[in-house]
Amino acid sequence: MDFILDDAPFSAQIADLTVAGWTGRDPAAIRHHIDELAAIGVAPPSSVPLYYRVAAGLLTQAERIQVVGEGTSGEVEPFLLAQDGELFIGLASDHTDRDLEAHSVALSKQACAKPVASVLWRFSEVADRLDALELRSWIKEDVASDWLIYQEGTLAAIRPLQDLVEGSGLDAARSAGMTSAMLCGTLGAKGGVRPAAAFRMELRDPARDRAIGHSYEIKTLPIIA
Repeated sequence: MDFILDDAPFSAQIADLTVAGWTGRDPAAIRHHIDELAAIGVAPPSSVPLYYRVAAGLLTQAERIQVVGEGTSGEVEPFLLAQDGELFIGLASDHTDRDLEAHSVALSKQACAKPVASVLWRFSEVADRLDALELRSWIKEDVASDWLIYQEGTLAAIRPLQDLVEGSGLDAARSAGMTSAMLCGTLGAKGGVRPAAAFRMELRDPARDRAIGHSYEIKTLPIIA
């Protein structure tokens, strides 16, 4: 997969992908996310956080993804990449099949592509101000709609990323020289979790007035019985 790092091309052959779930730092925020998913039939987690392994081939930088059925939605998340002993941060969407999620969270995360932005930053450049980094997402509920703010907050709402790195095994993979990646959890959705025709997301570093962004359309394929 090709990225841009320090304004130059950067290539990564990602071998392992983890999706961290239930990563809210505030217990009340975790409860809110559990409750909003319970409203659409998702069982509560056995423990928090949880680390779901999914196929690395699900990562995509395409501007359109295809999904089966009307019950999918995106989630803006920090994206971590470990390669050559170094850690990088970017932006991704944990696009998930919500209908399947009611049956199995693990399977629901495997069912959809995971859009990822093309720009990376060095983790060391932002490590001292991670909590100040801002996450936002917007949706178009149909192709003719305007963008609506869907998620908004800072990484202070998510467990410290270094804790997630250690808990997921990404740190061990980095030490072993493996190329691995992780999506690190999300924020609550304004107005509830729901499908959309398009999804836009941003990770912003206000201290340096820079941002990583990506958007994609969702093409829904019919469910054939």
